[in-house]
Amino acid sequence: MDLVIRDVRVVDGSGGPSYRADVGLDGGRIAAVRREGDPALSARRTLDGHGLALSPGFIDMHAHSDLALLRDPAHEAKAAQGVTLEVLGQDGLSYAPVDDATLAQVRTSITGWNGGAPGDTSVDFDWRTVGEYLDRLDRGIAVNAAYLVPQGTVRMYAVGWDDRPATDAELGRMRQLVAEGLEQGAVGMSSGLTYTPGMYANGAELTELCRVVARYNGYYCPHHRSYGAGALEAYEEMVALTRDAGCALHFAHATMNFGVNKGRAPELLALLDKALDAGADISLDTYPYTPGCTTLVAMLPSWAGEGGPEAVLARLRDRESAGRIRHDLEETGSDGCHGVPIDWDTIEISGVSAQGLTSCVGMTVRGLAGERGEAPWETARRLLIADRLGTTILQHVGHEENVRQIMRHRVHTGGSDGILQGIKPHPRAYGTFPHYLGRYARELGILSLEEMVAHLTSGPAARLRLPDRGLVREGYRADLVLFDPDTVAAGSTFEAPRTLPVGIPHVLIDGRFVIEDGRRTDVLAGRSVRRTPG
Repeated sequence: MDLVIRDVRVVDGSGGPSYRADVGLDGGRIAAVRREGDPALSARRTLDGHGLALSPGFIDMHAHSDLALLRDPAHEAKAAQGVTLEVLGQDGLSYAPVDDATLAQVRTSITGWNGGAPGDTSVDFDWRTVGEYLDRLDRGIAVNAAYLVPQGTVRMYAVGWDDRPATDAELGRMRQLVAEGLEQGAVGMSSGLTYTPGMYANGAELTELCRVVARYNGYYCPHHRSYGAGALEAYEEMVALTRDAGCALHFAHATMNFGVNKGRAPELLALLDKALDAGADISLDTYPYTPGCTTLVAMLPSWAGEGGPEAVLARLRDRESAGRIRHDLEETGSDGCHGVPIDWDTIEISGVSAQGLTSCVGMTVRGLAGERGEAPWETARRLLIADRLGTTILQHVGHEENVRQIMRHRVHTGGSDGILQGIKPHPRAYGTFPHYLGRYARELGILSLEEMVAHLTSGPAARLRLPDRGLVREGYRADLVLFDPDTVAAGSTFEAPRTLPVGIPHVLIDGRFVIEDGRRTDVLAGRSVRRTPG
């Protein structure tokens, strides 16, 4: 065999009791698992696993590494956490399928997530279709990656930036684009229903697109219409439309935020249990932190996004339009801010695209406004214009009790929602998985180590319908993590968000060391993971 890991505690991903064993790898697969008393294994190389736990590689069900995987071959942010597979194309906005005009608009729209603004040459955008993007990943990346067809990008491509129902011809074109993406290997479809232009789609339109997803045995992953006011109704809408479409449903970063939802996680879980007990196919992911992270422009009301990024900038420069935006944000509660009047104390600037604005990073909008002697909205408006909508924010609106209760649920999985852009990114990008293991399993006992590993491995693999990942089993792919269960912890904090974790000395993908003795190797073993036909 290529490698034997001896005397290791196997946390196999099933959720059952761990056990000691020798594990042999050969040809990128798990070739043998031998418990005490079984015949010994021999290999060209031996690794002493004493004191370590061996688990399947972690699957990040909600990642924003769409460009980072291409720009940064090391990709330590995820590799060092033990992530061996990421799901990209999230929140309804990504870079395929597109034409030239749509690509330019997408690049501007989500600069705050991924960089890559028009004029940025760090990535060669040499693809247009989903298949071409996946082929690009197959040239070699740090970790494996699956892709969701982004519904907002599809609508941008077929309809544009108009807030109106799609025509029959436009709906037909969107159905075709989704089908082509799935045929080319996407595992499902995502939406960002507080992000323009995807949020302009009504329920009937989304149902029709979900029918296409169901035909290909994929799943629908919505960032639904509100995590604030009316959050339960927003969850219910997604349950109902996927039931009508016969489509599997996976809720993105499923939480209950803002003051209106403090302590209301049990209501969400009751809603999910009722649907599950009735036969619905539902799962969800969360990250183990209370603040969110997105772009500042995402806070604006949806009407301000009509016409695309340049139209948004024009409205921000126009005093009358800007006054309407302020009213919706501060007094009514814009749909971009989940129907809740914005509290500028909770909006922390975490990244900017324009170098001249870096001094703003780390400040709240209200704090920056105080320094400038102006109203918070005026500060936000001027920042959006100066940064050409590329500003990234942390939004401090979560509740710890909700986070803990939701992660206990039987269909919970882990998703970092890791936005890697900005000087001061959310620590979840570098710390989600060790934070689950160290803080929430070992220290707080929210779940046992075995249960938590199952949430991060076999649960996601089942949602992705991957028959040979997510468990330590003979014949399964050798995508594996060795960690110290007594010391594993996130190194990233809000003060030092790019600090790597501790207690994860080895990570293997396809049986090859991506992390060895705590250091990133030069191995690029990751490839695209495409939808399994049937």
